[in-house]
Amino acid sequence: MENILKIKDLEVEIDNRKILKKINLDIKKNKITAIIGPSGCGKTTFLKSLNHLIQEENNVKINGDIFLGEKNIKNIEGEILRKHIGLVSQTPTPFPFSIYKNMTYAPIYYGEKDKKVLDKIVKEKLEDAGLYEEVADDLKKSALKLSGGQQQRLCIARALTSDPEILLLDEPCSALDVQNTNKIENLLKKLSNKYTIVIVTHNLFQAKRISDYIAFFLDGQLIEMGETDKIFSSPKDKRTEEYIKGIYG
Repeated sequence: MENILKIKDLEVEIDNRKILKKINLDIKKNKITAIIGPSGCGKTTFLKSLNHLIQEENNVKINGDIFLGEKNIKNIEGEILRKHIGLVSQTPTPFPFSIYKNMTYAPIYYGEKDKKVLDKIVKEKLEDAGLYEEVADDLKKSALKLSGGQQQRLCIARALTSDPEILLLDEPCSALDVQNTNKIENLLKKLSNKYTIVIVTHNLFQAKRISDYIAFFLDGQLIEMGETDKIFSSPKDKRTEEYIKGIYG
């Protein structure tokens, strides 16, 4: 099975505090990989390291290598890298514009000017996010007037408008109710046919439901990674077993 991302000896230090320690793992193409672990273990830092966002923070030192296909991301500018690797944050963050303008922001930024092409992108990506039918007649409406669940699906759709290979999601359902969480989970499973997905989640049941692979982090270290079924049924490391059983975290 093809690896789309290869992480080698990744270390991240912020304000002289080591957040990630010698992380080595591969991300499989067109699969969902869930990053789990207790609060403060480095999950979000890891996610932000994959598309240079961590470099936007102050007093950061990064060692190790991350390869997107054959290319070391050190040699890819942040703006270009984020075209290939999109990120959706924990809290829905629609821009204070219309739904349509949210959806055309990235394509226009990257140089697309043809109105017909932009219209096609808007429709296609909103359909991918399972949102088009709900907003088709309201594309000029402010995105801020959408419900929380709709806003999060809009943010996912917006992230897809630059045609990324990889979609990163940081606790995308933490602010949503059960019904909207279910919609997002079904959406992600569907999207994994087209995109590689890496999701940070504190919800072990969610990780079990939607992911193909699990990576368990603890104190800045990758303790164990494997197929989801195997991690939950027969983890190799006692610390993984204890976390899954709820003994800590």
